Amino acid sequence: MNFIIRLLITAISAFILSKVLTGVHFDGFMSTVIFAIVLGLLNLIVKPILSILSLPITILTLGLFSFVINALIILLADYLMESMEVAGFWWALLFSILLSLVTSAFSTIFESNED
Repeated sequence: MNFIIRLLITAISAFILSKVLTGVHFDGFMSTVIFAIVLGLLNLIVKPILSILSLPITILTLGLFSFVINALIILLADYLMESMEVAGFWWALLFSILLSLVTSAFSTIFESNED
């Protein structure tokens, strides 16, 4: 149940951000649900590999390179999905940062209500 709630939180956050950011577009709400599933799979499979391979540069940049990895994951999701469009790397970077912040805020709100 917790997985489904997190999936919906990510989908709702992505949908809201796509309405605010002009460089990110989804065809509809179901596209954001599919995006949330694809993003979860990419974070599970691809992100650990990229994190290990880029560990030296991540250490040199004091962890800031992890933002670049997140943007690359967003661009990979864009490549895999026809119903999503990201205008470029900088939009993917901004979208990934804002998606992390909004998802964290929503997760905090919903987790505090479960108690």
